[in-house]
Amino acid sequence: MRREKPDSRKSARSLQVASEKLDEAERALRHHLFDAAVVLSYTAMFHAARALLFRDGIVEKSHVCLIEYLKTEYVRKGRLRAALVNDLDLLRIDRHETIYGLETRSGAKEAEYAVRKGAEFLEAAKEEASRSYSVRLGDRI
Repeated sequence: MRREKPDSRKSARSLQVASEKLDEAERALRHHLFDAAVVLSYTAMFHAARALLFRDGIVEKSHVCLIEYLKTEYVRKGRLRAALVNDLDLLRIDRHETIYGLETRSGAKEAEYAVRKGAEFLEAAKEEASRSYSVRLGDRI
């Protein structure tokens, strides 16, 4: 990860992208495109999480680093529930298996779960992004 100047415009745009991806995930679910719903739900969560990092002036280098940052800066400080970040991590793995795995097919149950968790994460990220604190450039990450 690296520090940059906090960017509220990128943060807002990332939340907008997250919302669009979640809408696409819901459409995929309605059309029984379950793998697509899982991948799009995770993508929505990823963009919602990035919104918080952009707001803090942090640029991630990997999906795992993004999750670790959220655990350190948001979960441990009581700004996000651990379950939300754990869901993000679980769906990161599901997304990876869906895209790269040879034996994985998502069913309706997995897709419904992913869309529901994506919506919960996006709502929490929007609420958190509206708050006014951020990481200062001199803080350790």
